[in-house]
Amino acid sequence: MHCRFTKIFILLIALGSSGFLAQPSAAQDQINIDAFQMTFEENFDNLDVSAWGENGSRWIAHTPWNGDFGDARFTDPADGFPFTVDSGILRIEARKGSDGNWRSGLLASTNAKGQGFSQQFGYFEARMKLPPGKGVWPAFWLIGIDRSKYTAEIDVMEYYGRVPYEFSSGYHIWRQSQGGENTTDGHWTTVEDGTLSNEYHTYGVEISPEKTIIYLDRKSIWSFETPQEFHTPFYPLVNLALGSGWPIDETPDPSFLLVDYIHVYQRTPSGSKD
Repeated sequence: MHCRFTKIFILLIALGSSGFLAQPSAAQDQINIDAFQMTFEENFDNLDVSAWGENGSRWIAHTPWNGDFGDARFTDPADGFPFTVDSGILRIEARKGSDGNWRSGLLASTNAKGQGFSQQFGYFEARMKLPPGKGVWPAFWLIGIDRSKYTAEIDVMEYYGRVPYEFSSGYHIWRQSQGGENTTDGHWTTVEDGTLSNEYHTYGVEISPEKTIIYLDRKSIWSFETPQEFHTPFYPLVNLALGSGWPIDETPDPSFLLVDYIHVYQRTPSGSKD
């Protein structure tokens, strides 16, 4: 599997050379959620999670391919760490242990056998409040279920605490492990400094056969033609990682990512695009 540490530097180089820095404008299109029906509803009134999908849990606490990334290890769920739920809010905690090592949490909706929730096309959305501080690296992202020939990845939102006035979105088709060439592209969105950690915001992506659109608070911020490799079911992941190649010596201990919900929708026949 690819290394997300390497991916970030590829993305940063691409963004720096192509000038993708962009700020939301009043002319943005807003998604009409009434044109969809919900197919996956996670409101975190409780949390059904296990390390690897034991007893058919809704979430597992690792990437299905068992790939860690960043400077905090994703740990098995235990009582009170790294996941807690209270009043419909999931809290993912990153903490430095007595051994000096950081640990944190990740949720994925399918297990290593591909069992769980995934969906081809539709709108995927998370409502979150991001942690403040240098070194934090939360993300909401999707992975294509079939990784036999390549890996399809959509990063709806990746946030780097060292720059609290922006976040990145991107997509990747990882073919190198199969002897091909990778495809990657991305976009930076600027926001009011600190608003992402002071308030809840929604981060979403609609994948259709023709176009993929990234949304902030249900307003479009970036779009691209849907690659043929995205004509496959995707499953959502959410995590609080650390580092992304940047120092974590000033990272707040502990740090918390707050997730209000993760919802997935499918367009209804009457809501189909022309």
